[in-house]
Amino acid sequence: MKRAIKRGSIVIIGLLLQILLSLSIYLFFIEHIFLIHLFFGIIGLLLTLDLIRTSKNYSYTLPVIISLILFPLLGTLLYIILRRNKNNSKTLKNIQKSEKENKKYLVQDEKIKKEFKDNGNIRYISDFSGYPATKNNDVTYYPIGEEAYAAMLKELKKAEKFIFFEYFIVAPGKMWDSILDILKEKAKNGVEVRVMYDDLGCLAHLDKNYPKMLEEFGIKCISFNRLNPIAGIIMNNRDHRKILVIDGKVAFSGGINIADEYINVNSAYGHWKDNGIRISGDAVWNYTVMFLTLWNAYLKEDKDFNKFKYSFSKNKKDLGYVIPYGDTPLDDETTGEDIYLNIINNANKYVYIFTPYLIIDTDMINALALAVKRGVDVRIVIPGIPDKKIVYTLSESYVEPLVKEGVKIYKYTPGFVHSKVFVSDDKVATVGTINMDYRSLYLHFECGCYLEDVKAIKDIKDDLVKSMEKSHKVTKKEASPNLLKAIWQALLRLIAPLM
Repeated sequence: MKRAIKRGSIVIIGLLLQILLSLSIYLFFIEHIFLIHLFFGIIGLLLTLDLIRTSKNYSYTLPVIISLILFPLLGTLLYIILRRNKNNSKTLKNIQKSEKENKKYLVQDEKIKKEFKDNGNIRYISDFSGYPATKNNDVTYYPIGEEAYAAMLKELKKAEKFIFFEYFIVAPGKMWDSILDILKEKAKNGVEVRVMYDDLGCLAHLDKNYPKMLEEFGIKCISFNRLNPIAGIIMNNRDHRKILVIDGKVAFSGGINIADEYINVNSAYGHWKDNGIRISGDAVWNYTVMFLTLWNAYLKEDKDFNKFKYSFSKNKKDLGYVIPYGDTPLDDETTGEDIYLNIINNANKYVYIFTPYLIIDTDMINALALAVKRGVDVRIVIPGIPDKKIVYTLSESYVEPLVKEGVKIYKYTPGFVHSKVFVSDDKVATVGTINMDYRSLYLHFECGCYLEDVKAIKDIKDDLVKSMEKSHKVTKKEASPNLLKAIWQALLRLIAPLM
């Protein structure tokens, strides 16, 4: 923790210096304050009009618009810093270049494309998000982190060629230590092991030199988007994905990170409800390309990804559609949110949802409300015990309007829900890393797995139903805050896109 405080303090000092520099410029020109305010007022107005014209989501851009209107000088400087940092970031430029170069590896099978030509959900993911639909797979859903963890250990021990490991959080403890022991042994025996973790996600857990420590064991390691005092807003773009690929034969994903609370060891928030998913089959390739694309944005060492592709025989048991997909803040598609909205908008009987955070925009609120009005049974399971109290208070502010519209909200009584799952009509589901909040939907690198007509969908539904039985259904009275809390929640909503 001392290490995290030290590194975090350096970053905060860097950001404060940037703010002080902006204020110094302001004070330097104080004698011409009227002209400066007039100039920046006009600039602020023009930038506001441009945001109104180009924004795809006003809920997300509202804080910037308000700052430009109320504080045109500081708002304009903030706008310029945000745009400049994103456009000039070497990290983000390299990732964008890698994504563009490596799209060629994600090719849709034409035979399968003919089969889903009238399926709007799948067409969107394949044609616009760029992740091919596959049918030759076996899918296993794990309703709790402990089961996913046991399966991961079992498959890791089988590794013969390579292990690709990408997680938001990696923390020393029972879970990581047992995995690391296997990784060390495999690297020693000639298996190529690559580990990528998010620097902010591991700030309180790993030393900044941890990659070098792993390299001493023959494990290649990247710390994604290292914190930098002068990096500015690009620090917001975190790698929130959870991907494990073994020999190109098996892939794991889902909600679990690599820390003990995810397997209910020393959880500070009651029972930790999480999930995992295991894929074996053609869909593994999507996860492999996702990993290699980010990896090669840092270390450009793979001239041909195909050497990591495994050719499966056409004898998998499940013939439904399986589509692992990625979401990135660097393109125009809000893939994660769009897939969620498509599931809600196409539901006929029910939509059941797991989400740890419920910080949503007007599009999502309206889609959920409209589904109820069509007669769809909409249910959302959120934590009963929060991990972050302010964020939980903000989430509760969205419970009231949803409950009033007829959406059923359940608080998981035993503890904290960390799963990110949608399931609808016994036909479609998605399991992944994408929370229902602004950070996951717009700022982070995320991944999910869309399933249609797959046997595991029944297991996903059963998990949600059993979890609701352990949960408390929120009443309209409970959802209505008192005056002071309502004011506090309104203020939090105003800055929600920044949280």
